[in-house]
Amino acid sequence: MTVEDAYNDWAAQYDTNKNRTRDLEAVALRTTLAAIPFETCLEIGCGTGKNTEWLVRKALHVTAVDLSAEMLERARKKVSSNKVTFLQADITQPWHFATQVYDLVTFSLVLEHIQNLNFIFEQTAAALKSGGYTYIGELHPFKQYSGTKARFDTEEGRQEVECYTHHISDFVQTATQHGLKLVDLNEYFDTHDKSGLPRILTLLLQKV
Repeated sequence: MTVEDAYNDWAAQYDTNKNRTRDLEAVALRTTLAAIPFETCLEIGCGTGKNTEWLVRKALHVTAVDLSAEMLERARKKVSSNKVTFLQADITQPWHFATQVYDLVTFSLVLEHIQNLNFIFEQTAAALKSGGYTYIGELHPFKQYSGTKARFDTEEGRQEVECYTHHISDFVQTATQHGLKLVDLNEYFDTHDKSGLPRILTLLLQKV
């Protein structure tokens, strides 16, 4: 099953099933970007709009992109605003959907499904204004090492989405090669219990 097919199938229950990764990443994004000013935002992996709702309250305009048509359909119903444009696109192909340069590019639980980070960061840098920010919120690689991955249950059984493991150094070093410097890194734990593995990794990068 392709990533697109998986998220199309997942869309109907994505907002309602128990999903600690989804919920904690939403907290992480809001915490990381609370003090970051931005007027234009390119949201990669908007899904059903869980973060779009918050981003449109801060930005003058959000371009919200997702691979899944079913996810986008639910996002459009959830977020009714003339400040957002929803687009279906494959970010592993040239980013023709980025028709301007943005103050902020966000990735929420996206890059675990991408094998080639180099192309993604190349396109990200081209889509950013000088001094603009990139936010990345991902399932922590420590969780991936222990076997956790994106998955959901259906009548046919448990479905696992194709994932790739990227180490923290992979994110930082590849971003640096494209002029994106690390300005903040954080880890988020279930119920703030730091005795276990962190669930979410966030990185805030700035285009130099």
